[in-house]
Amino acid sequence: MGTAEALALMHASDASVLEALEAARDELTALVDAASETLRSGGRICYVGAGTSGRLGVLDATECPPTFGVEPEVVQAIIAGGEAAIAGAVEHAEDDPAAGAAEVAARALSEGDLVIGIAASGTTPFVHGALACAREHGARTALIACVPREQVPDDHPLGARLLVGPEVLAGSSRLKAGTATKLALNAISTLAMARAGKTYRGHMVDVNTRANSKLVERGVRLVTRFGEVERARATELLEAARGSAKAAIVMARRDTDLPGARALLDEANGFLAEVLDR
Repeated sequence: MGTAEALALMHASDASVLEALEAARDELTALVDAASETLRSGGRICYVGAGTSGRLGVLDATECPPTFGVEPEVVQAIIAGGEAAIAGAVEHAEDDPAAGAAEVAARALSEGDLVIGIAASGTTPFVHGALACAREHGARTALIACVPREQVPDDHPLGARLLVGPEVLAGSSRLKAGTATKLALNAISTLAMARAGKTYRGHMVDVNTRANSKLVERGVRLVTRFGEVERARATELLEAARGSAKAAIVMARRDTDLPGARALLDEANGFLAEVLDR
Protein backbone atom coordinates (compact mmCIF):
# COMPACT_ATOMS: atom_id res chain seq x y z
CA MET A 1 0.00 0.00 0.00
CA GLY A 2 0.98 3.58 -0.52
CA THR A 3 1.03 5.82 2.55
CA ALA A 4 -2.26 7.55 1.74
CA GLU A 5 -3.98 4.21 1.17
CA ALA A 6 -2.59 2.81 4.42
CA LEU A 7 -3.81 5.88 6.34
CA ALA A 8 -7.26 5.51 4.80
CA LEU A 9 -7.35 1.89 5.95
CA MET A 10 -6.40 2.84 9.51
CA HIS A 11 -8.94 5.65 9.65
CA ALA A 12 -11.67 3.37 8.34
CA SER A 13 -10.73 0.80 10.97
CA ASP A 14 -10.83 3.44 13.72
CA ALA A 15 -14.43 4.29 12.84
CA SER A 16 -15.54 1.24 14.81
CA VAL A 17 -14.33 2.84 18.06
CA LEU A 18 -17.27 5.23 18.43
CA GLU A 19 -19.67 2.50 17.39
CA ALA A 20 -18.30 0.26 20.15
CA LEU A 21 -18.68 3.02 22.74
CA GLU A 22 -22.25 3.70 21.68
CA ALA A 23 -23.09 -0.01 21.84
CA ALA A 24 -21.75 -0.07 25.40
CA ARG A 25 -23.62 3.06 26.50
CA ASP A 26 -25.82 1.29 29.06
CA GLU A 27 -22.80 -0.41 30.66
CA LEU A 28 -20.83 2.84 30.70
CA THR A 29 -23.83 4.67 32.19
CA ALA A 30 -23.90 2.26 35.13
CA LEU A 31 -20.13 2.63 35.55
CA VAL A 32 -20.31 6.44 35.51
CA ASP A 33 -23.12 6.37 38.07
CA ALA A 34 -21.09 4.06 40.32
CA ALA A 35 -18.04 6.32 40.02
CA SER A 36 -20.21 9.34 40.85
CA GLU A 37 -21.64 7.64 43.93
CA THR A 38 -18.13 6.68 45.02
CA LEU A 39 -16.85 10.25 44.83
CA ARG A 40 -19.90 11.78 46.51
CA SER A 41 -19.59 9.35 49.43
CA GLY A 42 -15.89 10.11 49.91
CA GLY A 43 -14.60 6.91 48.35
CA ARG A 44 -11.72 6.37 45.96
CA ILE A 45 -11.57 5.23 42.35
CA CYS A 46 -8.65 3.02 41.37
CA TYR A 47 -7.75 1.85 37.87
CA VAL A 48 -5.75 -1.37 37.49
CA GLY A 49 -4.06 -2.46 34.29
CA ALA A 50 -0.95 -3.74 32.54
CA GLY A 51 0.86 -2.42 29.49
CA THR A 52 -1.17 -0.01 27.39
CA SER A 53 -4.24 -0.50 29.58
CA GLY A 54 -2.25 0.31 32.71
CA ARG A 55 -0.70 3.41 31.16
CA LEU A 56 -4.12 4.70 30.14
CA GLY A 57 -5.30 4.29 33.73
CA VAL A 58 -2.22 6.16 34.99
CA LEU A 59 -2.84 8.94 32.47
CA ASP A 60 -6.47 9.45 33.49
CA ALA A 61 -5.72 9.33 37.21
CA THR A 62 -2.79 11.73 36.89
CA GLU A 63 -4.93 14.30 35.11
CA CYS A 64 -7.62 14.43 37.78
CA PRO A 65 -5.84 16.57 40.43
CA PRO A 66 -4.92 19.46 38.09
CA THR A 67 -8.22 19.28 36.20
CA PHE A 68 -10.65 18.88 39.08
CA GLY A 69 -8.74 20.02 42.16
CA VAL A 70 -8.91 16.66 43.95
CA GLU A 71 -6.20 15.04 46.03
CA PRO A 72 -4.07 12.43 44.18
CA GLU A 73 -5.50 9.53 46.18
CA VAL A 74 -9.08 10.24 45.07
CA VAL A 75 -8.44 8.78 41.61
CA GLN A 76 -5.40 6.54 41.54
CA ALA A 77 -3.90 3.92 39.28
CA ILE A 78 -2.04 0.64 39.66
CA ILE A 79 0.08 -0.60 36.75
CA ALA A 80 1.74 -3.99 36.58
CA GLY A 81 5.47 -3.49 36.96
CA GLY A 82 5.13 -0.20 38.86
CA GLU A 83 6.63 3.10 37.75
CA ALA A 84 9.15 1.38 35.48
CA ALA A 85 6.25 0.14 33.34
CA ILE A 86 4.98 3.66 32.63
CA ALA A 87 7.89 4.63 30.39
CA GLY A 88 9.01 1.15 29.36
CA ALA A 89 7.69 -2.36 28.83
CA VAL A 90 7.71 -4.78 31.78
CA GLU A 91 5.93 -7.55 29.93
CA HIS A 92 6.20 -10.38 32.47
CA ALA A 93 4.56 -8.31 35.25
CA GLU A 94 1.05 -8.84 33.89
CA ASP A 95 1.19 -12.59 34.56
CA ASP A 96 1.36 -12.25 38.36
CA PRO A 97 -2.09 -12.17 40.03
CA ALA A 98 -0.54 -12.13 43.52
CA ALA A 99 1.27 -8.89 42.68
CA GLY A 100 -2.03 -7.29 41.66
CA ALA A 101 -3.64 -8.40 44.91
CA ALA A 102 -0.71 -7.06 46.92
CA GLU A 103 -1.00 -3.63 45.29
CA VAL A 104 -4.69 -3.40 46.21
CA ALA A 105 -4.01 -4.56 49.77
CA ALA A 106 -1.22 -2.00 50.16
CA ARG A 107 -3.65 0.80 49.35
CA ALA A 108 -6.25 -0.53 51.81
CA LEU A 109 -8.95 -0.33 49.13
CA SER A 110 -12.17 -1.48 50.71
CA GLU A 111 -15.87 -0.78 51.14
CA GLY A 112 -16.80 2.56 49.63
CA ASP A 113 -14.08 2.36 46.96
CA LEU A 114 -14.42 1.42 43.28
CA VAL A 115 -11.72 -0.62 41.54
CA ILE A 116 -11.86 -0.67 37.74
CA GLY A 117 -9.81 -3.30 36.00
CA ILE A 118 -8.69 -2.52 32.46
CA ALA A 119 -7.71 -5.46 30.24
CA ALA A 120 -8.22 -5.37 26.48
CA SER A 121 -8.05 -9.17 26.35
CA GLY A 122 -10.17 -9.55 29.47
CA THR A 123 -7.75 -12.15 30.81
CA THR A 124 -4.78 -10.29 32.37
CA PRO A 125 -3.85 -12.21 35.58
CA PHE A 126 -2.47 -9.13 37.36
CA VAL A 127 -5.78 -7.33 36.86
CA HIS A 128 -7.90 -10.27 37.98
CA GLY A 129 -5.75 -10.75 41.07
CA ALA A 130 -6.26 -7.10 41.98
CA LEU A 131 -10.02 -7.27 41.42
CA ALA A 132 -10.35 -10.46 43.48
CA CYS A 133 -8.55 -8.83 46.41
CA ALA A 134 -10.69 -5.70 46.08
CA ARG A 135 -13.87 -7.78 46.25
CA GLU A 136 -12.63 -9.65 49.30
CA HIS A 137 -12.21 -6.31 51.06
CA GLY A 138 -15.68 -5.08 50.11
CA ALA A 139 -14.83 -2.70 47.26
CA ARG A 140 -17.04 -2.45 44.19
CA THR A 141 -15.36 -3.91 41.12
CA ALA A 142 -15.64 -3.46 37.38
CA LEU A 143 -13.85 -4.78 34.31
CA ILE A 144 -13.37 -2.90 31.04
CA ALA A 145 -12.40 -5.27 28.22
CA CYS A 146 -12.55 -5.40 24.43
CA VAL A 147 -13.78 -8.97 23.93
CA PRO A 148 -17.33 -10.36 24.12
CA ARG A 149 -18.45 -11.79 27.45
CA GLU A 150 -19.34 -15.09 25.86
CA GLN A 151 -15.67 -15.50 24.94
CA VAL A 152 -14.19 -14.22 28.21
CA PRO A 153 -16.84 -14.10 30.96
CA ASP A 154 -16.48 -12.31 34.28
CA ASP A 155 -18.64 -12.05 37.38
CA HIS A 156 -18.08 -8.40 38.30
CA PRO A 157 -21.25 -6.35 38.92
CA LEU A 158 -20.00 -3.50 36.74
CA GLY A 159 -17.99 -3.12 33.58
CA ALA A 160 -18.08 -2.49 29.85
CA ARG A 161 -17.20 -4.50 26.79
CA LEU A 162 -15.86 -2.23 24.05
CA LEU A 163 -16.14 -4.43 20.98
CA VAL A 164 -13.96 -2.65 18.45
CA GLY A 165 -13.20 -5.77 16.40
CA PRO A 166 -9.84 -6.93 15.02
CA GLU A 167 -6.96 -4.45 14.97
CA VAL A 168 -5.50 -3.35 11.65
CA LEU A 169 -2.19 -4.62 13.06
CA ALA A 170 -3.26 -7.97 14.49
CA GLY A 171 -3.01 -8.18 18.26
CA SER A 172 -1.85 -4.60 18.80
CA SER A 173 -4.40 -3.51 21.40
CA ARG A 174 -2.76 -0.08 21.72
CA LEU A 175 -4.71 0.84 18.58
CA LYS A 176 -8.53 0.66 18.51
CA ALA A 177 -8.80 -1.03 21.90
CA GLY A 178 -6.54 1.61 23.44
CA THR A 179 -8.45 4.46 21.83
CA ALA A 180 -11.80 3.11 22.95
CA THR A 181 -10.49 2.60 26.48
CA LYS A 182 -9.11 6.14 26.63
CA LEU A 183 -12.46 7.58 25.55
CA ALA A 184 -14.30 5.44 28.10
CA LEU A 185 -12.02 6.59 30.92
CA ASN A 186 -12.45 10.21 29.75
CA ALA A 187 -16.20 9.84 30.14
CA ILE A 188 -16.08 8.03 33.47
CA SER A 189 -13.81 10.51 35.25
CA THR A 190 -15.22 13.66 33.64
CA LEU A 191 -18.88 12.87 34.27
CA ALA A 192 -18.22 11.52 37.76
CA MET A 193 -16.39 14.74 38.66
CA ALA A 194 -19.14 16.85 37.14
CA ARG A 195 -21.68 15.05 39.30
CA ALA A 196 -19.48 15.72 42.32
CA GLY A 197 -19.66 19.48 41.74
CA LYS A 198 -16.23 19.89 40.13
CA THR A 199 -17.51 21.66 37.02
CA TYR A 200 -19.88 24.51 36.21
CA ARG A 201 -21.53 25.02 32.82
CA GLY A 202 -18.91 22.92 31.11
CA HIS A 203 -15.94 24.67 32.73
CA MET A 204 -13.21 23.42 35.09
CA VAL A 205 -13.99 25.71 38.01
CA ASP A 206 -12.03 23.59 40.50
CA VAL A 207 -8.77 23.82 38.55
CA ASN A 208 -5.66 24.84 40.50
CA THR A 209 -4.97 28.25 38.98
CA ARG A 210 -1.66 28.66 40.80
CA ALA A 211 0.00 25.85 38.89
CA ASN A 212 1.22 28.03 35.99
CA SER A 213 0.61 31.33 34.22
CA LYS A 214 -1.78 29.80 31.70
CA LEU A 215 -4.03 28.59 34.50
CA VAL A 216 -3.88 31.94 36.28
CA GLU A 217 -5.22 33.52 33.10
CA ARG A 218 -7.91 30.85 32.86
CA GLY A 219 -8.92 31.52 36.45
CA VAL A 220 -9.22 35.25 35.82
CA ARG A 221 -11.45 34.58 32.81
CA LEU A 222 -13.64 32.23 34.84
CA VAL A 223 -14.09 34.75 37.65
CA THR A 224 -14.74 37.56 35.18
CA ARG A 225 -17.40 35.55 33.37
CA PHE A 226 -19.20 33.74 36.16
CA GLY A 227 -18.47 36.22 38.93
CA GLU A 228 -19.82 38.96 36.68
CA VAL A 229 -17.02 41.40 37.51
CA GLU A 230 -14.38 43.34 35.60
CA ARG A 231 -11.01 41.73 34.92
CA ALA A 232 -9.12 43.81 37.49
CA ARG A 233 -11.61 42.87 40.21
CA ALA A 234 -11.49 39.22 39.12
CA THR A 235 -7.71 39.23 39.51
CA GLU A 236 -8.01 40.64 43.03
CA LEU A 237 -10.64 38.11 44.02
CA LEU A 238 -8.67 35.17 42.63
CA GLU A 239 -5.65 36.21 44.67
CA ALA A 240 -7.78 36.67 47.80
CA ALA A 241 -9.26 33.20 47.18
CA ARG A 242 -5.74 31.72 47.08
CA GLY A 243 -6.15 30.64 43.49
CA SER A 244 -9.57 29.00 43.86
CA ALA A 245 -11.69 30.18 40.95
CA LYS A 246 -14.79 28.59 42.44
CA ALA A 247 -14.39 30.44 45.75
CA ALA A 248 -13.58 33.70 43.98
CA ILE A 249 -16.77 33.42 41.92
CA VAL A 250 -18.82 32.96 45.08
CA MET A 251 -17.04 35.89 46.72
CA ALA A 252 -17.99 38.06 43.75
CA ARG A 253 -21.59 36.95 43.37
CA ARG A 254 -22.48 36.64 47.05
CA ASP A 255 -20.39 39.59 48.26
CA THR A 256 -18.52 37.61 50.90
CA ASP A 257 -14.96 36.81 51.98
CA LEU A 258 -13.06 33.54 51.52
CA PRO A 259 -14.31 31.84 54.72
CA GLY A 260 -17.86 32.84 53.81
CA ALA A 261 -17.48 31.50 50.29
CA ARG A 262 -16.10 28.22 51.57
CA ALA A 263 -18.96 27.89 54.03
CA LEU A 264 -21.51 28.43 51.26
CA LEU A 265 -19.81 25.89 49.04
CA ASP A 266 -19.62 23.36 51.87
CA GLU A 267 -23.31 23.82 52.51
CA ALA A 268 -23.97 23.13 48.83
CA ASN A 269 -21.63 20.08 48.80
CA GLY A 270 -19.30 21.94 46.46
CA PHE A 271 -21.88 22.64 43.76
CA LEU A 272 -21.33 26.16 42.46
CA ALA A 273 -24.70 26.17 40.72
CA GLU A 274 -26.52 25.64 44.01
CA VAL A 275 -24.76 28.60 45.57
CA LEU A 276 -25.32 30.95 42.65
CA ASP A 277 -28.89 29.95 41.89
CA ARG A 278 -30.26 30.36 45.39
